[in-house]
Amino acid sequence: MFLSDFSIKRPMVVVAVTLAMMIFGYFAMTNLKTNQFPDVQPPVLVMTIPYPGASPETVEREVLNRVEDSMATITGMRELRSYARESNAVIVAIFEFDKDLIEASQEMRDAVAVVRDKLPTEMKEPFLRREDPNAFPIMSLALSSKSMDPIELSQLAEHQIAREIRAVPGVALVNLEGEKEREMTVFLNSNAMREANVSAMDVVNALRAQNVAAPVGRVVNGMEEQGIRIQGRLRDVREFEQMVVKRNGDQAIRLEQVAEVVDGAAEQRRLSIFNGTPSLGIDVIKARDASTISVTDDIKAKIEELKKTLPADFELVVVRDSGEDVAASMRNVTEALSMGALLTIVTVFVFLNSWRSTLITSLALPTSVLASFIAVWACGFTLNFMSLLGLSLAIGVLIDDAIVVRENIVRHMEMGKDNMTAARDGTKEIGMAVIATTMSIVAVFIPIAFLDGITGQWFKPFGLTVACSVLVSLFISFTLDPMMSAYWHDPDHDKNAKRRGLGKVLQRFNLWFDHQAERYSRLIGWALKHRKSMWLLAFGSFFGAIYLQGAHGGSGFLPETDDGGVVISVRAPSEASIEYTSIKAEQAAAIARQLPEQLYTQTTVGTQGNITRAQIFVRLKKEYERDRSSREVAAELRAKVQQLVGAEYTVSADLNGGGGGKALQIQFRGPDSRVLEGLVMDYMEKLKTVPGAVDVGLSTQDPKPELQIEFNRGLASSLGLSMSDAASALRLAFAGAEIGDWIDPTGETRNVYVRIKPEERMTVQDLERLPLLSNRTGAMIPLEQIATVTVGKGPAVIEHLDRESMMAVGANVQGRSFGEVDADAKKLLKTIPFPPGYDVVSGGQSRDQEEVFGSIFGALGLAVMLMYLILVVQFHSFLAPVSIMMSLPLSLIGVVLSLLIAGATLNLMSLIGVVMLMGIVVKNGILLIDCARKKESEGLGLEEALIAAGRERLRPILMTTFALVAGMLPVAIGIGEGAAFYKPLGISVIGGVLTSTVLTLLVVPTFYDSLETFKRKVKARFSRNRKPAVTSYGEPLTSK
Repeated sequence: MFLSDFSIKRPMVVVAVTLAMMIFGYFAMTNLKTNQFPDVQPPVLVMTIPYPGASPETVEREVLNRVEDSMATITGMRELRSYARESNAVIVAIFEFDKDLIEASQEMRDAVAVVRDKLPTEMKEPFLRREDPNAFPIMSLALSSKSMDPIELSQLAEHQIAREIRAVPGVALVNLEGEKEREMTVFLNSNAMREANVSAMDVVNALRAQNVAAPVGRVVNGMEEQGIRIQGRLRDVREFEQMVVKRNGDQAIRLEQVAEVVDGAAEQRRLSIFNGTPSLGIDVIKARDASTISVTDDIKAKIEELKKTLPADFELVVVRDSGEDVAASMRNVTEALSMGALLTIVTVFVFLNSWRSTLITSLALPTSVLASFIAVWACGFTLNFMSLLGLSLAIGVLIDDAIVVRENIVRHMEMGKDNMTAARDGTKEIGMAVIATTMSIVAVFIPIAFLDGITGQWFKPFGLTVACSVLVSLFISFTLDPMMSAYWHDPDHDKNAKRRGLGKVLQRFNLWFDHQAERYSRLIGWALKHRKSMWLLAFGSFFGAIYLQGAHGGSGFLPETDDGGVVISVRAPSEASIEYTSIKAEQAAAIARQLPEQLYTQTTVGTQGNITRAQIFVRLKKEYERDRSSREVAAELRAKVQQLVGAEYTVSADLNGGGGGKALQIQFRGPDSRVLEGLVMDYMEKLKTVPGAVDVGLSTQDPKPELQIEFNRGLASSLGLSMSDAASALRLAFAGAEIGDWIDPTGETRNVYVRIKPEERMTVQDLERLPLLSNRTGAMIPLEQIATVTVGKGPAVIEHLDRESMMAVGANVQGRSFGEVDADAKKLLKTIPFPPGYDVVSGGQSRDQEEVFGSIFGALGLAVMLMYLILVVQFHSFLAPVSIMMSLPLSLIGVVLSLLIAGATLNLMSLIGVVMLMGIVVKNGILLIDCARKKESEGLGLEEALIAAGRERLRPILMTTFALVAGMLPVAIGIGEGAAFYKPLGISVIGGVLTSTVLTLLVVPTFYDSLETFKRKVKARFSRNRKPAVTSYGEPLTSK
């Protein structure tokens, strides 16, 4: 071959190129940013439309329906999800992955602009943001103090701690959770306003008119210019109180007469509690292109500096540290990679019994691994879990080419050839087969790397890393391997030479192995005489695998992992206050703190912008420091918190995506929400009976109590009151209004807010007594005079899916695999009679599993076609590759059996193992059939050629198989934090490669023999039936 011949003639060129790849690979590796997962930007835009004071039904009717209809014309939109909540609407648009999000953003803004004249004037301008996975905090802190009040603590956190952390390179945002924002609040006294004949709008207008500071022009005097600014801002609380809000004749009504001005804090809508003590949460979000580990390390160093400046009673604790999680994940994968490489080298040494041959072969490992980092760096990827996982998966494959080439060179040396000739002939003989096997593996992973959508972005680093490293290993096996074999004499290639110590033991093993090769050749002879049995074995193993998986195997989307924590989600009744939600959350947190495995709890009240929601993060001890897994702890905690009353509790040990979402989600949609509610409630009760389904509940809360005001329009009009005036006054009084800002003496800018006193907006009577100003008479008229207030109920949240009402039933899974529970849940759907226009959409992990698995199976189908074409080129035949392709399903029985024995499920990681096995099974078949065809071309019969090929290629096939098993063994054992995530991958590969190798060694020769025999019979029959053409001279025309 050209490469091997060139490398033997120009050894220094090969050495220089190899060193260059290793050096550049090392520098590429050191310059790569480190994150836990690939940098994937989902094509999702979120639009929030504020509508202060509006109920969810009003938001849906006046805003959501109109905007959704306008957005229906936007192209490239996969899904439109909408939520009508109190005081705002949220629209989540999910686009096709190739959609330009800048264009999509403009189209969404244009859609709102088209219907803006039909939307309420009180609605504020919408704001649009891009869904960014990097916007999740990489570090969360808890700050508490026994001596400082909450307002002072918030100021210290903002001006001292947050400011210092923001200065750390790579930090994008620092958000405070549960802080008390300073605010100048004007609390209106409705009784005093009624007596003084002052309306809420009078107060607001006066504040806006008298609290201003604005430039009004400039003065030019010759060569000088000076600006003119009105210093009209109110300077302190006293000035606010003395401000005149209205004049009744000669009498001036001042603000202090109708309101109380308080220099205090805004109403809290979010609380943070650490270990039962009120605290302040500090969330740190990194810049998109920053390295998680580098940023968190710098933040921790900054925290240590800050602790020295804080008072003694201050406590600043790191609650969550993604950098530590990323480092542990990377460390585990790296250790698995290193240990796998070492075990692979040991396996090679056992078979070759020569440290020179082992060293020559093993050089493919560091060169291929380091060179693959060049590709990772060139493609702009980060060093993440998926790219390192690709290397761990490939570690047993990278050395395959070098093993096959070196073993064949050694075999030629044993035939008596000198080093140079053996290197040339051995590489040339096996070269095309090695190229075909490598290209088959590349053909498996390249389609995976170029999947569409989010799936493709996730797997691109994985697929390209494997493909690049395998191609480099092919290059090394054709250059460095033959070059070193030619110039570096190996005195240990003689099997019969006298050995001592370990060499003697390995020599006995190899002599024993050679005897087994002879036995195997006889076994092939038996298999060729019992073809029907071999065909039955092949099909039996395939259908047996399908049966075992269906009857006894579990399935799921992602492997069950121990993330070192448990999340308790709390949903209080829709009418609950933030104080009530806080009490209910802390009841669950107190139970969690009694667990022996817990380290601390962090409670956040007011999650998802809703004061009736709370989330408790329970940090557990390290996995090796406790006897139970996080899921076992979650099961006990779930049983205990279910005994609490007054709120709905959900417990999850899956922290992906924050841990708040339920794994199983069934989404019902249809035109009528009342019919939809009936279907959902009926299904929810049935789902509770499914074994393994826990935390069953609705996505929406119970209807929220509300006060409904019915106006007497005729009476209101006769008294000089309009509906819009009444609505504005009510909104101002009960929702409040921000009417500007105020700069206090310390230079801090604060908001100025106007609202009714809390004690005067608690009951129906308070609402009824609200004074309204008549435009006609100027008199104050109580609301009860022109309207009737009744108590009713309205939805807390209204959800839409693709412009239709939607309600979802969610559940977590315990005690069974997700696939089993999901299948039972879908069976229940068939028992529910759906009216026309109503349907069901899968959500949660079920939807993710369908999308990702479908993409992978599609890529696998393409990979099979590419492998077949590669084999056609290799064998110059369309039929010969069929025998190899028919052996592809033989690995499934090993995959299913190994997963059943290990108690694992068929999930994303084990499916990746199945994908890799396709390339490995093909590799074994190629080595076997390629050798058989060469033997047959040398004059042997078909059966004799297959037997001789089996005898000759058994060693390289088993060497590569055991090298792969050794390389994947650390992955399959899965030792360390987070190792359970990729453990099913190692298990499936080891189980599949062992069974497929055994079956391939028997079935592939049988398949090939059967197909070739059939082809030759058909060809012979066709030749007999074909009449020879006769020339004009009366003689048959024969070919020469």
